[in-house]
Amino acid sequence: MGSGSFAVSGSGSGSGSSLVLDGERGELVPAPVVRVGKKGGAKGSLLDEKAIIALRNHSEAERRRRERINSHLAVLRGMISGTEKLDKAALLAEVINHVKLLKATATEQAKGYTIPSDTDEVTILCEPQTANTTNTSFLIYASICCDDSPELYPELKQSLRNLHARVVRAEISSLSGRVKIVFVIMPERGGGNDDMGKNILVDSVQHALRSTLEKVNSSIEFMPRASLLNKRRKVSHFESSSSSS
Repeated sequence: MGSGSFAVSGSGSGSGSSLVLDGERGELVPAPVVRVGKKGGAKGSLLDEKAIIALRNHSEAERRRRERINSHLAVLRGMISGTEKLDKAALLAEVINHVKLLKATATEQAKGYTIPSDTDEVTILCEPQTANTTNTSFLIYASICCDDSPELYPELKQSLRNLHARVVRAEISSLSGRVKIVFVIMPERGGGNDDMGKNILVDSVQHALRSTLEKVNSSIEFMPRASLLNKRRKVSHFESSSSSS
C-alpha cells in the first residue's frame, strides 16, 4: 500500500475516510478504516494509535525511497542520450551496456601506459632493434605488477644482477598500494644475438621476475596485517618516474 492517511472510527462516533496510493495499481484507493471498539478500553485504543503511526511512518519512508530512486534514474537519463522514453528496466540495461563500453575503452587506452593493474603478473616482450646503435639485434621489454612492498626492490636488484644482460631503462608507477615496473633489457656486450641467445635471455628474465614475484608475495602473506598496512605505500594520485643506466 502506498502513502496516505488513515481514519479511525469507533462505535458510537462518526466515521471518515481518506485516499492512499496503491503502489501496485498506481492509483488512489480508499484507505482502510481501523475500527476501535469498546473492548480493550484505553489500552486497545493506544495500540491502534501506535499501529496507525507505524503505518504512516512506513508509508512516508516508502515515498521518500521512491523519490530518491526516481531522482537517480533522472540523472542517468540525463547522462545517456536516447533514454528519455525507456522504462526503468530498459534504462538500467542501457546503463550497464554503456558502463561496459567505457570500461573496455579505458582498458584499451591504458595499454600504452604504465598503470598498475589489480592482477599480479609478469609480462615479457621481445622486439627487434630497428635503430641499432647498441650492437644488439633485439630488446626485451619486461614488466612486473604486484603490491608495493619494501622487499620488492632489493629482490629485483638481486635477480636482475644475475642475468647476462643490462637494464637500459626502467619506468616505475605506483597507484593505491600497487606498483608496476617496466624494464628495457638488452644482452651484455658480446652476448648472443642469435635466436638461441635471445630465447635463453627471454627465459632467464621471465624466470627472474617470476621468482621475485613469488618471494615478495610469500613475505607479504606472512607479514602481520598491522605491519603490512604501515609499510605499504598509499598513493592517491598517479606517480611515474624513470631512470636509465
